[in-house]
Amino acid sequence: MSDTDRVLSSFTQEIREERVYSDRKLRVGIIGTGWIAEAHTESYLKQPDVEIVAMADLIPGKAEKFAARYGVTGCNLYPDHKSMLDNEKLDAVSVCTYNTQHAVCTIDALNAGINVLLEKPMTATVEEAADIIRAEKASGKLLSIGFQPRMDANMKQIKKIVESGALGKIYYIQTGGGRRRGIPNSTFIEKKTAGIGALGDIGCYSLDMVLNAVGYPRPLTASGYTSNFFGTSTEYQKPEDAARFDVDDFAAAFIRLEGGLVLDFRISWAMHLDTPGDTVMLGTKGALRIPSTECWNGSVGGPMTLYYDLAGEQVETVIPILDEDESGLFDKKIRSFLDAIIFKLPPPVPSNQILYNQAIINAIADSAALGREVEVKIPEV
Repeated sequence: MSDTDRVLSSFTQEIREERVYSDRKLRVGIIGTGWIAEAHTESYLKQPDVEIVAMADLIPGKAEKFAARYGVTGCNLYPDHKSMLDNEKLDAVSVCTYNTQHAVCTIDALNAGINVLLEKPMTATVEEAADIIRAEKASGKLLSIGFQPRMDANMKQIKKIVESGALGKIYYIQTGGGRRRGIPNSTFIEKKTAGIGALGDIGCYSLDMVLNAVGYPRPLTASGYTSNFFGTSTEYQKPEDAARFDVDDFAAAFIRLEGGLVLDFRISWAMHLDTPGDTVMLGTKGALRIPSTECWNGSVGGPMTLYYDLAGEQVETVIPILDEDESGLFDKKIRSFLDAIIFKLPPPVPSNQILYNQAIINAIADSAALGREVEVKIPEV
């Protein structure tokens, strides 16, 4: 168990049984009022110690309509994040913009002395991710990345199984997943706003599931492939969406990590298949099969199976799935961020881990563009 997990676990039961709130409500701002901001706002409105006091969006009138839809009264509305940060005294912000604006909004908020919950993927480039971490260190404020699958009981179970030593030395992992049909629209499908496609949107989740379980070893090299046959086709997309689609809708890669571990990865927004395969972790003492989901919803697709030898016999143990409401995971993400601020805990999803996640994603894209294996570049922070 990591130091972060140990500190968090020591507080979990106390916080669950009797949460101690500060004398005043935390003042929270929302940067970007698009689709993902809906989940942030809904969750913040459930928290008794939070007040949403400001929202910012570049599109004229969008923040006003958003605030009215959620009945957020007494909330100051701004045409951009800078004017909001300059005029508000905030305890925290949620950065819910499109990917290519994640870095500037997060860095500006940290420089203003404000705690940040940053939506995934962390950034569009690993250089931006490094810039964010530098600002985080200089500010001394809390930064957590929005990977709510970490909060799922089944995801935690995977990490526990690995840490128990039941698999021995893990040498090979197959992971990924995706959708038979599930291309999003809006800002997700253009490089100028998204930077990356399925690779970053849902690929970051599947990478985090296994990398978090094995302690986030440093990535070394990647050989990647990307395509967008479905996104650019008018057979599957509206003509206007197909015309502007210039990101990946499928990606695959072979990644080498420190410690002799290799990662076989694939992710999809669209394909002629229900899943590219279950997640499999092979170790010297055992193996774990994790059923894939139809769409990355924050949990696993069914009971997991542990394979190992016992008294000279090959045996299997089925690990029952632990039910968890998907919407509840988002609330846990928000609550864990708030509790980390109040109780001065480590970030629930630390940026230094997700730097590796982002580096892998960018290396896969670079490798695909070059048509050869590349080194995974990790900037010094």
